[in-house]
Amino acid sequence: MTPEITLVLTILGIAIVLFATERIRVDLISMMVLLSLLLTGLLNVEEAFSGFSNPAVITVWAIYIVSEGLFITGVADYLGQRILGISGNHAGRLTVVIMVAVGTMSAFMNNIGATAVLLPAVVAIGRKTNIPASKLLIPLAFGSLLGGVTTLIGTPPNLLVSSALADAGFEPFTLFDYTPMGLIVMVSGITYFAVAGRHLLPDRDTHSAEDLTVDYKLRNYLTELKVLPESNLVGKTIVDTHLGKAYDLTVMGLMRDGHLQTGDLSDTHVKVDDTLLVKGSITKILEVQDRIGITLDPHMRLGELDLKSSEASMIEVVISQLADFAGKTLKEVDFRAKYGLTVLAIWHKEAVIVNRLSDVPLQLGDILLVHGPRQRLNYLRRDLAFIVLEPVTTEHRRTNKALLSLIIFGGMILLVSFGMLHLATAVVLAAMLMVLVGILAMNEAYASIEWQSVFLIAGMLPLGIAMEQTGTADFLSAQIIDLVGGLGPRAIMIGLFVLTTIITEFMSNAAAAVLVAPIAISSAVALGVAPQAFAMGVAIAASNSFLFPIGHQASVLVYGPGGYRFFDYTKVGLPLTLMIWLLLIVFLPILWPL
Repeated sequence: MTPEITLVLTILGIAIVLFATERIRVDLISMMVLLSLLLTGLLNVEEAFSGFSNPAVITVWAIYIVSEGLFITGVADYLGQRILGISGNHAGRLTVVIMVAVGTMSAFMNNIGATAVLLPAVVAIGRKTNIPASKLLIPLAFGSLLGGVTTLIGTPPNLLVSSALADAGFEPFTLFDYTPMGLIVMVSGITYFAVAGRHLLPDRDTHSAEDLTVDYKLRNYLTELKVLPESNLVGKTIVDTHLGKAYDLTVMGLMRDGHLQTGDLSDTHVKVDDTLLVKGSITKILEVQDRIGITLDPHMRLGELDLKSSEASMIEVVISQLADFAGKTLKEVDFRAKYGLTVLAIWHKEAVIVNRLSDVPLQLGDILLVHGPRQRLNYLRRDLAFIVLEPVTTEHRRTNKALLSLIIFGGMILLVSFGMLHLATAVVLAAMLMVLVGILAMNEAYASIEWQSVFLIAGMLPLGIAMEQTGTADFLSAQIIDLVGGLGPRAIMIGLFVLTTIITEFMSNAAAAVLVAPIAISSAVALGVAPQAFAMGVAIAASNSFLFPIGHQASVLVYGPGGYRFFDYTKVGLPLTLMIWLLLIVFLPILWPL
């Protein structure tokens, strides 16, 4: 083993550990890898930064823009809800329809985008049919991953593996080369859920349509305080009372003469006999009662319906993959000043948080229970950082541009299908047209790109180059061949599937594809077999992220809304993973002979 190989393996090992510990952002890790390759002299400047000009990376960011065009014009919503509309009330049929809908959409737009589009509709259908969200949302997330493997543009690993083939001097995959094997995997996965998988899902509904104050355990933290004649709050505005700054209490409403006022109360003057609806800890509420002349009413009369009026309302929103404040707290985001809304509670992983909300770091998939003026809530619906957990209405979509977005998208598919334009060229052209015809503003196009994934891929691609140039890929493939080569090419292919699946659970599927693809191609060359089967198997295995919620962003996105626990994914995902391995072993060599 040469010093260069040792150095590459060291960088690779450190990167995998950092990915697995999740202490540092994945895009920052990829930049650290890029700089390590550059500073150690393993790559020159052009090679180290070549990932940013790679056609696969360009295609990935352009696809985000095209997907956003379909989303913002309501095309994706319409197609998804029409398909979901035929499901009826049967849990098994609904599961199948959800997976077919999201899988079909994921074939042509990014996985997490398709999941985000259908998430509110699936939650609403579950509430309407009294089917727990926990029975529907893992199928939604997994269906998006299964659908993504059916086309070249369905998911980044497909593009990256195809690019690796081209870089190695082999014919890259075309738009629908993945379709035969992808459809076998997708249909089998849906059948698995329809027959057995759905019975392995937990029966755990965390959010009902009846009263969100109960769901979020706010009854213990919402209290009515009556203003006494001797209170020093009398005559002050709500802002001037300093209840928030001094006592960490939030005034949610004001009852006066039998009428409840909600919405923006900051300039409302407090009067004797007013009743304030206050959210905060019991300790702080008792402290206020003792100090400023307010009496505690122990009989809580107000609930969700009272918090909703013609002026104000309360909704649940999920932190989306496009939020630029992941890891920051509400205080750091300055949420209340920026949005003019109050966060009442946060559903974080498996727990409801109602105290000291301003200090909670926000993460993808967290649910915020938000209260405030309806106009402000409508602004929130249009913010790409949030997914509102209720079906979207046409007033929040640019439906007058829907036909244009469909024509652009259809034209892109035709140009690629008939080989008239390179995939990257066609997708960038479609993205540009989305802006030129007014479907998207330029700032919206930029905002729709998941830059974390772009930098992750661009930073990791040079590692693949270094693995090739230093002989690391050949070295690792030789170790695999020595270990199981005596059992034939099929055994090596299985080993690559298993390796890729394990890696993708602890780092992004794109990074897993970048790392294993050169090893797979080198192994195929060493065995004297065509590399396409090995390469396609690696791409599909990279999307085989079903064991843990951290395996893919789509799984993280439904974690909170579904009320899941960590190993809920393993229980239903392990049989699916084994089944996909078996399908690849049987059918891949038939479709792509070794």
